[in-house]
Amino acid sequence: MTTARTPGHGPLSGVRVVELAGIGPGPFAAMLLADLGADVVRVDRPGGPGLAIDPAYDVTNRNKRSVVVDLKAPDGPEQVLGLAARADILVEGYRPGVAERLGVGPGPCHARNPRLVYGRMTGWGQDGPLAQRAGHDIAYIAPTGTLGMIGRPDEPPAVPANLLGDYAGGSLYLVVGVLAALHHARASGTGQVVDAAIVDGTAHLSTMIHGMLAAGGWQDRRGANLLDGGCPYYGTYETADGRYMAVGALEPQFYTEFLTLLGVGDRAAARKDVTRWGELREAVAARFKSRTRDEWTAVFDGTDACVAPVLSLREAPHHPHLAARGTFTDHGGITQPAPAPRFSATPTSVRTGPARPGADTADVARDWDVPGLYPALRNPQ
Repeated sequence: MTTARTPGHGPLSGVRVVELAGIGPGPFAAMLLADLGADVVRVDRPGGPGLAIDPAYDVTNRNKRSVVVDLKAPDGPEQVLGLAARADILVEGYRPGVAERLGVGPGPCHARNPRLVYGRMTGWGQDGPLAQRAGHDIAYIAPTGTLGMIGRPDEPPAVPANLLGDYAGGSLYLVVGVLAALHHARASGTGQVVDAAIVDGTAHLSTMIHGMLAAGGWQDRRGANLLDGGCPYYGTYETADGRYMAVGALEPQFYTEFLTLLGVGDRAAARKDVTRWGELREAVAARFKSRTRDEWTAVFDGTDACVAPVLSLREAPHHPHLAARGTFTDHGGITQPAPAPRFSATPTSVRTGPARPGADTADVARDWDVPGLYPALRNPQ
């Protein structure tokens, strides 16, 4: 096990990670590893990646360090291989074959470090008819059946930002994969390649739904089911001020409390009668439109009716429960989600702000003993 010399803490303290810079799910996965205490070195390219925001605000690069390497320069691949030789995990998000062409694919990396876990993050995967095709989150989740589940039946499927594909189906599966492979590498001494594809992870997220579909408990169309907005007591409703409340009163006791507090207790019999769901929805919608979101929040506060206000990104950190738990934190003047999950013995935190491209080259070259990264160390006076 390698030991990082950076002031890190968390359950992954001592784990070294190389991140070949990209956009989307790869950086988020590496951020999660960094949040958990790993010493993550991001290898930025000269000029930075496409679609990048100002590095000062890119909080997916928090808790990391950065070096700049030109992989197209003669000594570029050797610099990355020097890092890989001392790492536990490497993460890259190129199209299949690109890392090999650049000289930093699994072959040369494992030749230097047989224990290395080589994590590959793509949309389509390392093989298959679409492996070489470009794409983004929405195009990856569309064929999996998950995008088609979301939204109203009389409207196009709703776009779930890039949360469902890039981050849930992509980043989180990559992190699970590389940590499982790291466990295997430490037990066996042998690393391996982890092929994390957004299409695979996003399809996997719908496992329960496929079981319900096979059992006849789910209709293969949007807005017709218990959990997709088809049910009048599991969905969102507009309030008098144009805001929204979310309702998830599935169980009988929660449903009864919900209807009572809403003021439509006479509709209780409609719970299991699908033919009455339309009238129930209309009654619920009319009641919610009679008061503001904050007024309804007060009505349901402290109850088990399973009703909550729909908050915006700027409102969320001020929610009393989230504020009490410290779900969000401020670091360097930027409000951002705090590291998750939480650990009783190895707590995590935001240790440093977004890594600036190349700012840590000298420190990493010394800490990881890779003098080829930094001219002053490569040619000491």
